[in-house]
Amino acid sequence: MSKVEEFLTKEEEQAVVEAIGLAEKETSGEIRVHIEKTNSKAPYDRALEVFEQLKMHKTHLKNGVLIYLAIADKKFVICGDQGIHDVVGDHFWDSTKEVMAAQFKTGNFKQGLIDGIMKAGQQLQQYFPFEEGYTNELSNEISKG
Repeated sequence: MSKVEEFLTKEEEQAVVEAIGLAEKETSGEIRVHIEKTNSKAPYDRALEVFEQLKMHKTHLKNGVLIYLAIADKKFVICGDQGIHDVVGDHFWDSTKEVMAAQFKTGNFKQGLIDGIMKAGQQLQQYFPFEEGYTNELSNEISKG
């Protein structure tokens, strides 16, 4: 098995997917998680590439949030599209990253992801509440590279 498959058990992965669904329940925002072994680019640059590859930049309200992890590199990035970034600013991304890093340092990757997802969901609910007729624009499944 590669490091990507070993990073989360199937049960942990399912718990993360369920957290995404729960976090998105009261918002029109979108949250995705992407995990890959490594990359040769700066983590933020790679996260922006993945953001585009996952078509997160095409959400109606520009309110997608990506949690990107390069596990062998021990790097992760949380970034959002212009709509959410304009209302939460840099402090939100930094504080969310700190919450996640605290869990990651103890090896609790599932809980770190869930904590980051839920914190992002709270902000999305505040600024982009669920709208009647809204349909989920992006998959909640974890993407892997």
